[in-house]
Amino acid sequence: MKKVVLSLLLLLVCVGSAVSQFDPQMSQYMFHASSFNPAAVGESDMIQITGQQRIQWLGMPNGGSTFNLSIDSPLKIEGVNYGGLGVIFLDDKVGQFTNQALHLQYAYKRKLGQGVLSAGIELGYVSLGFHGDSVHTISIGEYHDMTADPEIPKSAVVGMAFDMNVGLYYSTPKYYAGLSYQHLNNPTVDWGDRSKFKQTGSMFLTGGYNWSLADTKFVIKPSTLIKTDFSSLQWDLSALAEYDSKYWGGLTYRLEDAVVILAGLNISEGLSIGCSYDLPTSQILSVSGGSFEFMLSYSFEYVFGNRNSKYKSIRIL
Repeated sequence: MKKVVLSLLLLLVCVGSAVSQFDPQMSQYMFHASSFNPAAVGESDMIQITGQQRIQWLGMPNGGSTFNLSIDSPLKIEGVNYGGLGVIFLDDKVGQFTNQALHLQYAYKRKLGQGVLSAGIELGYVSLGFHGDSVHTISIGEYHDMTADPEIPKSAVVGMAFDMNVGLYYSTPKYYAGLSYQHLNNPTVDWGDRSKFKQTGSMFLTGGYNWSLADTKFVIKPSTLIKTDFSSLQWDLSALAEYDSKYWGGLTYRLEDAVVILAGLNISEGLSIGCSYDLPTSQILSVSGGSFEFMLSYSFEYVFGNRNSKYKSIRIL
């Protein structure tokens, strides 16, 4: 029965010109701002590699999974900083839908007051697919037979389209704030003569603050992320405590959706790991054990133009 219900819900967004829901949800958003805002690339003086793997709705058939991987770096030529440069890959699956994307990112940076203001752009493609040959369909009453609906793909279909994202980001040693818009051009892919899928735009608003506790090694880091496609809204409120720049843990409340437990540590010389567990607060808890997410990040610097060039960790600079 769970398979039938899930398939029905997914099919509702596939009839005719379907409209996508939110972009993939990542609970450890505060460690990977460049995954939703191109202006955040090149924020540190290091080359950064960050990967996240999320398993959505454990125990639910076709609950979904998300993997994203990014590499970004400051763009310096002969000692002059020209901003940040990055590349990001996404592989997202939920139900019978697939969403893959590859983008190049660039951020122009300029000092403003106590911080740096960045304007970013992200260009690439999205590949959107639907496994119509794996759908469980049923008739709805005597008037509509979903198996005979010509607008629902009966086979596996996929299409590609150009995609563009933009963003602004302002950061200081104490706080940061960002605003971005994904899918500015509303990419649409064709799935045959009768079916299309439209990736509608989404706006992301994020911010955070680093509050150092006097005479301790603790830093309290509240942050927030708001996502909206202007028909619905998702809001994360987070608070992390970091000790000695090595260990961190905290909680997130996602409005009307979940409570998230987060923890992580810097293992050694720029290598960090993090994990999170989402406990649903909605009725979905009755059919799912929640969601789990794992993050791995590595930061390093490569010194060019030196016979003894080497990799240098962020923790020994």
